[in-house]
Amino acid sequence: MLTVRKSDERGKTQTTWLVSRHTFSFGEYRDPSFANFGALQVINEDWVSAGGGFKPHSHENMEILTYLLDGTLEHRDSTGAGGIIRPGEIQRMSAGKGIVHSEFNPSPDKPCHFLQIWIAPSKEGLEPSYEQAAVDCEAVQNRFVRIASCDPRTGEVRIVQDADVWAARMAPDTETMHTIAPGRRAWLHVARGNVVLNDTALSAGDGAAITDEDDLLVRAREQSELLLFDLA
Repeated sequence: MLTVRKSDERGKTQTTWLVSRHTFSFGEYRDPSFANFGALQVINEDWVSAGGGFKPHSHENMEILTYLLDGTLEHRDSTGAGGIIRPGEIQRMSAGKGIVHSEFNPSPDKPCHFLQIWIAPSKEGLEPSYEQAAVDCEAVQNRFVRIASCDPRTGEVRIVQDADVWAARMAPDTETMHTIAPGRRAWLHVARGNVVLNDTALSAGDGAAITDEDDLLVRAREQSELLLFDLA
């Protein structure tokens, strides 16, 4: 079964330097129909103006992934970790028992565009940690490749939850399959482009909850970029 979350139905936050669209309940936005999807708590699509950013703020017991689409985003946190993430990279911050961090667009003239994903951890009170990894741009062409897991391989970041995150970049008129193991479910987010998931059309910003399905067939109508969350 597929339950579609249309892009224009998402929540919205807008300030002088930020536009954010919320797939699930976030901050002051509340939607009982889309509060979360299992351990997947947040998918925010953010556009940050040149020089703008989030001032230091705290988190606890959350796995926070950042996936850049355009521009650059700089991270600093109370563990001493920091770095700049660019398109084609994924960043993971485990807030654990508590962390303070900031994120800002270091460019003086270009906005940045990214997805921030929160996944509830299976264990709480752990030491906070941070890492980022480059996504293999050739490997993800026209097929799903895992980029985050509780049991990561080389090139993947570790998350403290029974969840896998997959990425794909699809050329027009190509298709790829993904099999969901029995007892699991998935969420597909269209970061860019226009695809057909099984028989359902999805456009940029759309998402779909997938339950009681064995195989997913994704066909791209145009150049598209996708994230797939495979969850217990």
